[in-house]
Amino acid sequence: MGEQRGTLIIGIGNPYRRDEAIGVIVARRLKSLLPASVTVLETTGEVGDLIEAWREAETVILIDAVHSGALPGTVYRFDVHRQSLPAELFPYATPGFGVVEAVELGRLLDQLPPHLIVYGIEGTNWIPGKPCSPALAAGIERVIEQIGQELQLHPPPQPSPESESPA
Repeated sequence: MGEQRGTLIIGIGNPYRRDEAIGVIVARRLKSLLPASVTVLETTGEVGDLIEAWREAETVILIDAVHSGALPGTVYRFDVHRQSLPAELFPYATPGFGVVEAVELGRLLDQLPPHLIVYGIEGTNWIPGKPCSPALAAGIERVIEQIGQELQLHPPPQPSPESESPA
């Protein structure tokens, strides 16, 4: 196994399907706010892509849209080492396999990162188009703030100072 690369944030979604873009939107915002030591990726959430992406990470935070009928912008947080993801919240996976299936397959294969947190933000509009619903703005801000708190609990590794050699 390779060296653990620290903290990875993955925004999941389709930027061309309104509220389904929520994970990608959060990832893009975080990328501009976080230090370079935190890796931020965007993906559609396919099982193989997720497992491969988190393979070497110590701490992984996933962000995706959910659909439960709650108020738009409602935020859910799951620590997958303490609880299973409720499949009914994540029904909009790309052809039937997404976050829930990736987590459960990773669990079965013992390939989950040591710290894996999943944030879901309640969406309401799933039709093609841009941008996401304005009602999700508060949820976006709340998740960005909570991820900042997560990173205080599991800070990314600091680069070691490079030794300078005389010229």
